[in-house]
Amino acid sequence: MSQPHHPRPVPGPVAPRPAAPGPAAVPAPGPGTPAGAGSAGRPFADLAERPVSEHVAVFEAEHDRLQRELATIDQL
Repeated sequence: MSQPHHPRPVPGPVAPRPAAPGPAAVPAPGPGTPAGAGSAGRPFADLAERPVSEHVAVFEAEHDRLQRELATIDQL
């Protein structure tokens, strides 16, 4: 026979995260930044404002771009 158990507490609301660092923490795009690299060369600049459901697509797009860039190294 199982012993009676105490009910578990229900979790409360999620605590807000601290504010993200300002634009100074994100390096500015350099002269070698490809034109199609997201928001002016900063693909993650607006990530905090985008819905979480879009984050995976942003990371995958940047991963694909980096793979294309790295593939050109062997061609030099």
